[in-house]
Amino acid sequence: MIFVVDVGNTNIVLGVIEGKEIISDWRLSTDNPRTADEYGMVIKDLFDSENYNIGDVEGVIISSVVPNIMYSLEHAIRKYFKQEPIIVGPGTKTGINIKYDNPKEVGADRIVNAAAGHAIYGGPLIIIDFGTATTFCAITESADYLGGAITPGISISSEALFQRAAKLPRIELVKPPTVICKNTIQSMQAGIIYGYAGIVDSIVGKMKEEMRGYGEKEPLVVATGGFASLIASEAKSIDKIDGVLTLQGLRILYEKNKE
Repeated sequence: MIFVVDVGNTNIVLGVIEGKEIISDWRLSTDNPRTADEYGMVIKDLFDSENYNIGDVEGVIISSVVPNIMYSLEHAIRKYFKQEPIIVGPGTKTGINIKYDNPKEVGADRIVNAAAGHAIYGGPLIIIDFGTATTFCAITESADYLGGAITPGISISSEALFQRAAKLPRIELVKPPTVICKNTIQSMQAGIIYGYAGIVDSIVGKMKEEMRGYGEKEPLVVATGGFASLIASEAKSIDKIDGVLTLQGLRILYEKNKE
């Protein structure tokens, strides 16, 4: 089995994969800085809770958009797993041709998602990742990563309202029954949820139009990330939800790079 780690700005997602199946996954807070031993003991406890043996792990792969925790995390993997982790970055074999002006600017999570999406669904496709930021990525049938768009994430938008408007409360992100709401909390929920669905449909529509200009057929739109299901219930442009796309992408990249 292999151990995969996706370090995001809000959460660190950990997964254990046997064959092609994700047999366990967990989330840790990224905001809580830890030493290598703290990471190691947390991971060991998670493994113990599922009766997994760390010694059975044959390889580890990590993608990260948070550089300042990588020293401790990599050291923990070396110490507790006795493994040299594969770090997704420049030089990693992905099967994706990055057409960005500066390919090094593309976040590791976006590369992993693109590799996973194209391997699993083919192309062309648009991948939307609802994380701390919401990213939109366009991939062609021939596995060219054309680029995309980045918007503030749903949580960021909600928190900004709370912090910058004195009389607005912090709210739970759930969909209200109507858009015309009769209290402040539901009004905020409606603006964020239904408004975000509109943002998604607008950006996807424009991306599809531009992809046709590249000679691509109608792309499949795949959503992943913590708020994918919430927004997909209202956004008409989303074709499929894949909550484990990034973890499967790490498995795919591990297979490409394990030698």
